[in-house]
Amino acid sequence: MKTNYHTHTRRCGHAESRERAYVEAAVRQGFDVLGFADHVPMPYENFRSPIRMQPEETAEYVDTVKALREEFRGRITLHIGFEAEYFPALFDDFLRMLEPYDYEYLVLGQHFLNSEVGGRYMGAAFDSADTLDALVDQCAEGLHTGAFSCFAHPDLFHFTGEERVFRSRMRRLCREAKACGVPLEFNLLGAGLGRNYPNPAFWEEAAAVGNQVIIGWDAHSPAWLERSDLEAQATSFLDSLGLRRIDSLALIRPRPRF
Repeated sequence: MKTNYHTHTRRCGHAESRERAYVEAAVRQGFDVLGFADHVPMPYENFRSPIRMQPEETAEYVDTVKALREEFRGRITLHIGFEAEYFPALFDDFLRMLEPYDYEYLVLGQHFLNSEVGGRYMGAAFDSADTLDALVDQCAEGLHTGAFSCFAHPDLFHFTGEERVFRSRMRRLCREAKACGVPLEFNLLGAGLGRNYPNPAFWEEAAAVGNQVIIGWDAHSPAWLERSDLEAQATSFLDSLGLRRIDSLALIRPRPRF
């Protein structure tokens, strides 16, 4: 099957187009499944995020994808999800905020250490092993909540210190994901834009651990779903490492713990 569970919309402020354009592009490209996972709204106080949808946009997002699911039934399967960080202080609050909506899954996309507000963006270069340890701890705690259907771009962290340090921490992270039954996402956006991820050293460690891997397009424009060249390159690379690729996710809808 040809699937993608990582699709954004204009609501996050750094992607193009409405949902319909992505669905039409996916149908043209022969996708069987398209999952929307736009950046989740967060119940911040006195802070309006520039990189995610706002709480007041949630209902429209969910209702739009539900309507398209009915319209395109028989041609493509659509799913409704969110890409979410694990911020411990806000985790249960944002799950409660999402509870009234008919979404189906979350993907863990950890961009920040601690929180978006006052935290550190981990796609920027850093060389502190202590910072890397703290980040792995935070991700591991998030994985163990059982709330996430996959771990998006798990190698986004731009660590520029010693490779042996990076490999040892990433092997631990891969082991935590495997223990929790959470597949890792090989991210085509990073590959296509020449970012620091996908990181071959990370995926060598994932191969040693034996993680399951799903390819994620991380589409921020409908045209990105046309990049079959990136899919072919990713498939060849993952196969060369002997990594087990999957094409569908077990959709987990988490409930607030309190």
